[in-house]
Amino acid sequence: MTRPELLLITPPMHCGVVEAAGRWLPLNLLYVAQAARMSGVEPVLYDAASSFVGWDEIREVIRERRPRFIGSTAITFTINGCLELGRIAKEELPGTTYVLGGVHPTFMWKEVLESPGSPVDFIVRSEGEKTTEELFRALLSGGDPASVRGLAFRNGSGEATATPPRRFLSDLEEYPAAFDIVDWSDYRYFVIPGSRLGAVATSRGCNYTCTFCSQQKFWQRTWRGREPAEVVEEIRCLYDEHGVNVVLLTDEYPTQDADRWEEFLDRVIALDREIYLLMETRAPDIVRDRAILSKYRRAGIVHVYVGLEATDQATLDRICKDASVDEGRESIELIREHGMLSETSFVLGFPDETSESVRRTLAAAQHFNPDMAHFIAITPWPYSDIYREVADHIVVEDYSKYNLIEPIIKPRAMSLREIDEAMMRCYRDFYRGKMTSFNSYPDEFRRHYMLSSMKLIMKSSFIVEKLGRLGMPAAMSKILASAACTASVAK
Repeated sequence: MTRPELLLITPPMHCGVVEAAGRWLPLNLLYVAQAARMSGVEPVLYDAASSFVGWDEIREVIRERRPRFIGSTAITFTINGCLELGRIAKEELPGTTYVLGGVHPTFMWKEVLESPGSPVDFIVRSEGEKTTEELFRALLSGGDPASVRGLAFRNGSGEATATPPRRFLSDLEEYPAAFDIVDWSDYRYFVIPGSRLGAVATSRGCNYTCTFCSQQKFWQRTWRGREPAEVVEEIRCLYDEHGVNVVLLTDEYPTQDADRWEEFLDRVIALDREIYLLMETRAPDIVRDRAILSKYRRAGIVHVYVGLEATDQATLDRICKDASVDEGRESIELIREHGMLSETSFVLGFPDETSESVRRTLAAAQHFNPDMAHFIAITPWPYSDIYREVADHIVVEDYSKYNLIEPIIKPRAMSLREIDEAMMRCYRDFYRGKMTSFNSYPDEFRRHYMLSSMKLIMKSSFIVEKLGRLGMPAAMSKILASAACTASVAK
C-alpha cells in the first residue's frame, strides 16, 4: 500500500548577505520529516529557497506530486511567503491539508488562522515533532485533531482555537533528522571551494533573557543538550555517508554546559575527520573557555559568530544581554589569537538613535575589529519582549520587511531612509578598512577564507539591491565592488 506523502517546502524568500556565503540546510524540516515518517506518512523535501526557484516551479511540483499533505515552517519574515505557498497549494489541490509550524505561527497562531482567506489548516505550536506525529496519526485514522496537544486550527464554527500546550521532548534522540531525503548537491559553503554543507543541532534552547530574541521566547528560557557521543556520530555519518565536510552547528547556545561542550570537542578531535565547523555562541563563554580554545580549532571550528549587538554597556543592559562590552572585545581577540575567524553584528535603529550614535557604533566596531561585521536594523518581532517598549515607533507593518535589513522603527531624530543609508555606510567604511589588512592574516587558510568571504559579501544581492534602491552614489558601488579586485591582487 502506498504511503500518503507529505511535501515539505521552503518558500522562496531571500534576504541579506548570509545567502551569499552558502546554501543552508533546513534542518528543522528534517526533524519534522522523521516525525511524519513515524506516523506512516512519506516525507519529501523541496527546498525552493536553497534552489532559488520561484512560485511557478513550486506550483509545478505540487501539481506533479499531488501530495496529500503539504508542510512548511515560518519565521516572521517568511510568514507572508508561507501563506502564499498555502494559497497555491489549495488552488492546485483543494483537498490537500496544509500544516505550518515555526516561531511566528507558534505565537501568532490566531492572527495567521484569521487572516483573510488563510489557507492554513493546522498550526503546530512550539517544538513540533511529537505534535506532528500525533496529528498525522489522527488524520490518517480519522481521529480527532482536537485531542492532539500543541495544535491550533479552525473549529467547526470557523473560529481559531488552540489545544493545550505540549511539554518539550525529554529525549532529543527520539526523532533523528531525516538526512536521507536531502539532495546534497544543493548544499555548498562557497567560502571553502568544493565543500558540501550540512547542519547539526547539539542542543535546543537558551536560558537568557535578551528582549529582542525570538529563541528564548520560543524555548521558554530552557536549554537541553544532546549527548556529545550522539552528536559526533551524526557528524561522522554526514561525512562518511553523505560527503559533508562543512557542518553548521545550528544551536542558539551550544556552549551552555562547559563540561558537555568540552567533551563534544574532545570527541570531534578523536573522530579525526577533515571537517570544518561553523558555530554561534555568547562572548562570555569564549572568555570562559580561554584555556581550551585550542581544542576549538583542533576540532575543526573555523568560524565563530558571537552576538555582541552593541558597543556600549547601557544598550546591552537595556536589551538584557547579560554580557559586558569588555567581554565582547576580549572574545573577538581570543578567537583571532586561536586561529579562527570571528563574526558579529551591531544593531542600529533604536528610538534614540542619532547620526552621532551610529558613528560611535561604527568606530567601536572598527576598534573591536572582528573579521566580519553586520550592521542590522533592530527588528521587534510582534511577540518579543521589546515590542511593547518600541511599539510607538514602529512604522512598518509588512512582515516581509522584518528581515533585520529593512528598518522597522523610526528613531526620533532620524528618518527610515537615514537609518538605511547609515547601515550601508557602516558596511562600506568597515569593509573598506578591512581591505588593507588581508595580507596581515598569519596563515593561508584564513587569508583565503577572508578574501573569499569579502568577495561574496560585496557581490551579494543585499549590497547591490540596497545601493540601487537608495540611489546612493555610483562611487560607493565602486568602493564596495573593488573588494573583489583587491582580493585578486592580494592573491
